[in-house]
Amino acid sequence: MSTALRRESGQGAQQVIGHIIGGRGDAAASRTLPVYDPALGEVAARVALASRADIDRAVNTAKAAFAAWSEFAPLVRARILFNFKQLLDEHRDELAAIITREHGKTLSDARGELMRGIEVVEFACGVPQLLKGQHSDNIGGGIDNFSLRQPLGVCAGVTPFNFPAMVPLWMFPLAIACGNTFVLKPSERDPSASIRIAELLTKAGLPDGVFNVMQGDREAVDALLDHPDVAALSFVGSTAVAEHVHRRGTRSGKRVQALGGAKNHLVVMPDADLDHAADALVGAGYGSAGERCMAISVAVAVGSTADPLVEKLKLRIPRLTVGDGRDPGTDVGPLITAEHRDRVQGYIEDGIRSGAELVVDGRGRTVAGRERGFFLGPTLFDRVTAEMRIYREEIFGPVLSVVRVDSFADAVELINAHELGNGVACFTRDGRVAREFARRIEAGMVGINVAIPVPMAFHSFGGWKRSLFGDHHIYGEEGVRFYTRYKSVMQRWPDAASKGPEFTMPTHK
Repeated sequence: MSTALRRESGQGAQQVIGHIIGGRGDAAASRTLPVYDPALGEVAARVALASRADIDRAVNTAKAAFAAWSEFAPLVRARILFNFKQLLDEHRDELAAIITREHGKTLSDARGELMRGIEVVEFACGVPQLLKGQHSDNIGGGIDNFSLRQPLGVCAGVTPFNFPAMVPLWMFPLAIACGNTFVLKPSERDPSASIRIAELLTKAGLPDGVFNVMQGDREAVDALLDHPDVAALSFVGSTAVAEHVHRRGTRSGKRVQALGGAKNHLVVMPDADLDHAADALVGAGYGSAGERCMAISVAVAVGSTADPLVEKLKLRIPRLTVGDGRDPGTDVGPLITAEHRDRVQGYIEDGIRSGAELVVDGRGRTVAGRERGFFLGPTLFDRVTAEMRIYREEIFGPVLSVVRVDSFADAVELINAHELGNGVACFTRDGRVAREFARRIEAGMVGINVAIPVPMAFHSFGGWKRSLFGDHHIYGEEGVRFYTRYKSVMQRWPDAASKGPEFTMPTHK
């Protein structure tokens, strides 16, 4: 990763992680932020923060590369992505180690993240089929009508810390496959994966300037949103920032998809297999320390299921191993920063004050040899109500709340009343209940006996309500529509001299 790195001078100097512009590294910066190893609780490096002038330079580089790249045959673009996919497979363990070092998630989880990103690259390799238009022969008067899907220009992506490889891979492969160029602004908390990905793209044969990486904070994001030569921007993050991104970007005439926060519910019906449901809740609630937009944070226990379900969760939670994600056997790694850990602990304290029953307390968890790490143990609340802050807001940590309701109808009403509608699940053996749930629930992604219903690459990912701002979900065919413009062409080749001007609307007659 030497191309985008530099070493500070002086005592205690640290490595500075920089940018990739036009295929070349640039680590110069007047401002930097620390990048932590969250398991050790130590600063591992610093990341350069791009200025508006830096963003302008990157966008201009991408704009200059667009003219040639957009004229590449889709099949040629696909072959470069085939090379890239092969390199991702070959370097999967290396990339997973980078993710775990800066994010903290377990190595197995990091490998799974990469696999879900690689699946989108595989989908993008089929771009010649995806870009096919439609053709209607002889609609009238010797005129044929056909359609094209053409690239937009320079596209940008702003991605979150919780999936430093997967979410970028959900965006730029389709964007560049469709003929666009791209500027990625990854999270400043775990920036190294994006640099390694850029290097692999260059090795795969991608021309310089087609893909650029700009590290930064809000200044960089706002610069991308305001830049007149950025045609479209994809975002994944919190609801508050997603709303800001959508408003500012659309105000400047951009196409924007902004995926926001989540409060994902899992409904447990009385006929469900409770062991299956409990295992699913533990994995979906505490995996990746709850730092997933698809994490289950609310268990909705219907009727008589609550007491036995809570007992089964109480038995399972103490068996989880909290530790360094690099250590074999770790189930739950650290949170990304000390500030975020303290924020999640604040939610736990608020839940106690609000009257929720704290069944398992994860506070005060330390790991031998990693005493300074940002650890927080799995936490379980029971008898949570819809008025409580721990129910209303996205916590983004290893905190699971149990809400008790009397009936299936009450469960649907509870979920549909929440302002967020990202993902949801229902565990049942009743096909009629499952069908009703899938049809009536107001969320973008639904699982039936599947706790984390993240769609495959050939479908699309996205929520409803305040979990998504914009008209398009991410990747899949929705991604192709987002990264292209539709054009209709009517064509005639007259075989005789002009018959003079026509003053009526053309029809098929």
